[in-house]
Amino acid sequence: MDLFLCLILGLNSDKCRIFMMADVKRVSRTFKDISLSFLPHPVTGDLGVIKNERAIRQSVRNIVETIPGEKFFNPLFGSDVRGQLFENANYAAAFAIEDQIVNSLQNFEPRIDDIVVKVDLFLDQNELGVSIAYRIVGEEFPPQNYTFILTSTR
Repeated sequence: MDLFLCLILGLNSDKCRIFMMADVKRVSRTFKDISLSFLPHPVTGDLGVIKNERAIRQSVRNIVETIPGEKFFNPLFGSDVRGQLFENANYAAAFAIEDQIVNSLQNFEPRIDDIVVKVDLFLDQNELGVSIAYRIVGEEFPPQNYTFILTSTR
Protein backbone atom coordinates (compact mmCIF):
# COMPACT_ATOMS: atom_id res chain seq x y z
CA MET A 1 0.00 0.00 0.00
CA ASP A 2 1.56 3.32 -0.93
CA LEU A 3 1.46 6.62 0.94
CA PHE A 4 -1.08 8.17 -1.43
CA LEU A 5 -3.58 5.38 -0.70
CA CYS A 6 -3.02 5.82 3.04
CA LEU A 7 -3.85 9.50 2.77
CA ILE A 8 -7.03 8.76 0.82
CA LEU A 9 -8.14 6.24 3.45
CA GLY A 10 -7.34 8.74 6.21
CA LEU A 11 -4.87 6.51 8.02
CA ASN A 12 -2.16 7.95 10.22
CA SER A 13 1.47 7.02 9.64
CA ASP A 14 1.52 4.16 12.20
CA LYS A 15 -1.55 2.45 10.75
CA CYS A 16 -0.22 3.00 7.24
CA ARG A 17 3.06 1.33 8.19
CA ILE A 18 1.14 -1.70 9.55
CA PHE A 19 -0.84 -2.00 6.32
CA MET A 20 2.34 -1.70 4.28
CA MET A 21 3.95 -4.49 6.33
CA ALA A 22 0.91 -6.72 5.65
CA ASP A 23 1.96 -6.91 1.99
CA VAL A 24 5.00 -9.03 2.95
CA LYS A 25 4.95 -12.36 1.16
CA ARG A 26 4.84 -15.38 3.44
CA VAL A 27 7.33 -18.19 2.89
CA SER A 28 6.60 -21.74 4.01
CA ARG A 29 9.37 -23.50 5.88
CA THR A 30 8.40 -27.15 5.52
CA PHE A 31 6.22 -29.22 3.25
CA LYS A 32 4.54 -32.33 4.66
CA ASP A 33 2.45 -35.12 3.19
CA ILE A 34 1.48 -38.65 4.11
CA SER A 35 3.36 -41.56 2.63
CA LEU A 36 1.28 -43.39 0.05
CA SER A 37 2.74 -46.71 1.12
CA PHE A 38 0.38 -46.45 4.14
CA LEU A 39 2.86 -48.39 6.24
CA PRO A 40 2.52 -47.51 9.93
CA HIS A 41 5.36 -45.84 11.78
CA PRO A 42 7.23 -48.60 13.68
CA VAL A 43 7.07 -46.78 17.03
CA THR A 44 3.89 -44.68 17.02
CA GLY A 45 1.73 -46.74 14.65
CA ASP A 46 0.68 -43.56 12.83
CA LEU A 47 0.78 -43.15 9.07
CA GLY A 48 4.20 -42.32 7.73
CA VAL A 49 4.96 -38.68 7.01
CA ILE A 50 7.23 -37.48 4.25
CA LYS A 51 8.69 -33.98 4.23
CA ASN A 52 10.09 -31.32 1.95
CA GLU A 53 11.68 -32.63 -1.27
CA ARG A 54 10.13 -36.09 -0.96
CA ALA A 55 6.64 -34.65 -0.41
CA ILE A 56 6.94 -32.46 -3.49
CA ARG A 57 8.41 -35.33 -5.55
CA GLN A 58 5.42 -37.50 -4.60
CA SER A 59 3.05 -34.69 -5.55
CA VAL A 60 4.75 -34.26 -8.94
CA ARG A 61 4.41 -37.98 -9.65
CA ASN A 62 0.75 -37.97 -8.56
CA ILE A 63 -0.09 -35.03 -10.82
CA VAL A 64 1.57 -36.69 -13.81
CA GLU A 65 -0.15 -40.04 -13.26
CA THR A 66 -3.63 -38.75 -12.36
CA ILE A 67 -6.06 -38.89 -15.27
CA PRO A 68 -8.26 -35.77 -15.63
CA GLY A 69 -11.67 -36.57 -14.15
CA GLU A 70 -10.22 -39.12 -11.73
CA LYS A 71 -10.15 -36.72 -8.77
CA PHE A 72 -13.58 -35.96 -7.34
CA PHE A 73 -14.77 -32.34 -7.50
CA ASN A 74 -11.73 -31.30 -9.55
CA PRO A 75 -12.17 -32.79 -13.03
CA LEU A 76 -9.33 -30.78 -14.56
CA PHE A 77 -6.68 -32.05 -12.11
CA GLY A 78 -3.95 -34.23 -13.59
CA SER A 79 -2.51 -34.80 -17.04
CA ASP A 80 -3.57 -36.89 -20.00
CA VAL A 81 -0.23 -38.66 -20.24
CA ARG A 82 -1.86 -42.08 -19.88
CA GLY A 83 -3.99 -41.42 -22.96
CA GLN A 84 -0.90 -40.48 -24.95
CA LEU A 85 0.87 -43.72 -24.04
CA PHE A 86 -1.43 -45.66 -26.37
CA GLU A 87 -0.67 -43.44 -29.37
CA ASN A 88 2.04 -44.25 -31.89
CA ALA A 89 5.38 -43.69 -30.23
CA ASN A 90 7.20 -40.94 -32.10
CA TYR A 91 8.89 -37.65 -31.32
CA ALA A 92 5.71 -35.63 -31.85
CA ALA A 93 3.96 -37.71 -29.16
CA ALA A 94 6.98 -37.27 -26.86
CA PHE A 95 6.82 -33.51 -27.35
CA ALA A 96 3.06 -33.52 -26.61
CA ILE A 97 3.68 -35.47 -23.40
CA GLU A 98 6.40 -33.01 -22.35
CA ASP A 99 4.00 -30.13 -22.94
CA GLN A 100 1.17 -31.80 -21.00
CA ILE A 101 3.43 -32.49 -18.02
CA VAL A 102 4.75 -28.92 -17.91
CA ASN A 103 1.23 -27.45 -18.17
CA SER A 104 -0.23 -29.70 -15.48
CA LEU A 105 2.65 -29.02 -13.07
CA GLN A 106 2.40 -25.27 -13.63
CA ASN A 107 -1.35 -25.42 -12.98
CA PHE A 108 -1.46 -27.75 -9.98
CA GLU A 109 1.88 -27.56 -8.14
CA PRO A 110 2.55 -23.99 -6.94
CA ARG A 111 5.53 -25.07 -4.81
CA ILE A 112 7.78 -25.59 -7.84
CA ASP A 113 9.12 -23.33 -10.57
CA ASP A 114 11.52 -23.44 -13.55
CA ILE A 115 10.09 -26.75 -14.78
CA VAL A 116 12.01 -28.56 -17.53
CA VAL A 117 10.69 -31.90 -18.82
CA LYS A 118 12.51 -34.30 -21.12
CA VAL A 119 10.88 -37.44 -22.52
CA ASP A 120 13.03 -40.22 -23.99
CA LEU A 121 11.49 -42.88 -26.23
CA PHE A 122 12.41 -46.52 -25.65
CA LEU A 123 10.67 -48.04 -28.63
CA ASP A 124 11.89 -51.62 -28.09
CA GLN A 125 10.59 -51.75 -24.51
CA ASN A 126 7.42 -49.73 -25.31
CA GLU A 127 8.33 -47.28 -22.53
CA LEU A 128 8.90 -43.58 -22.04
CA GLY A 129 11.64 -42.24 -19.80
CA VAL A 130 10.51 -39.01 -18.15
CA SER A 131 12.95 -36.63 -16.49
CA ILE A 132 11.56 -33.59 -14.66
CA ALA A 133 13.86 -30.86 -13.37
CA TYR A 134 12.44 -28.14 -11.13
CA ARG A 135 13.25 -25.66 -8.41
CA ILE A 136 11.38 -25.55 -5.09
CA VAL A 137 9.92 -22.11 -4.41
CA GLY A 138 10.46 -20.38 -1.08
CA GLU A 139 13.35 -22.42 0.27
CA GLU A 140 17.02 -22.84 -0.53
CA PHE A 141 16.82 -26.43 -1.74
CA PRO A 142 19.14 -27.48 -4.53
CA PRO A 143 17.49 -27.93 -7.95
CA GLN A 144 15.56 -31.19 -8.03
CA ASN A 145 15.62 -33.82 -10.75
CA TYR A 146 13.10 -36.63 -10.81
CA THR A 147 13.28 -39.46 -13.34
CA PHE A 148 10.81 -42.30 -13.86
CA ILE A 149 9.53 -44.67 -16.53
CA LEU A 150 6.01 -44.62 -17.99
CA THR A 151 4.66 -47.78 -19.60
CA SER A 152 1.34 -48.47 -21.22
CA THR A 153 -0.61 -51.10 -19.33
CA ARG A 154 -3.47 -52.90 -20.96
